[in-house]
Amino acid sequence: MSKNNFSIKDRLKSFVYAYNGLKITWQEEHNFRIHCIAAILVILFSVLFQISRLEWIAVSISIGFVFVCELLNTSLENLADFVCQENNPKIKRVKDIAAAAVILSSATALVNGLIIFLPKIISFCAANHIF
Repeated sequence: MSKNNFSIKDRLKSFVYAYNGLKITWQEEHNFRIHCIAAILVILFSVLFQISRLEWIAVSISIGFVFVCELLNTSLENLADFVCQENNPKIKRVKDIAAAAVILSSATALVNGLIIFLPKIISFCAANHIF
């Protein structure tokens, strides 16, 4: 393996490849689009409720964690489908485990969201005599 010199052109190409991966995932994965919509809603609620800097950190990490798991799951599923086109219980097992990472990251994000937003929603409702 030859050692390549640093190239700004090659580094910029890597961003193009990464963007292409996001574009493919957006076009082909319904769950990714759902996660994007959820992230936008959470960001809007974060602005609306003027969350603290530490809460923004938790929200940002949670959103990123879910996206990373979804992207890794999608890439693993694509690789598994390429390697084995027919139904295979071992491939299914790998896919199920990767999907479990997405569920776990989503559940973690939900818990973080509840910790951050539930008290704010309750305070808002109480202050405005809602409920």
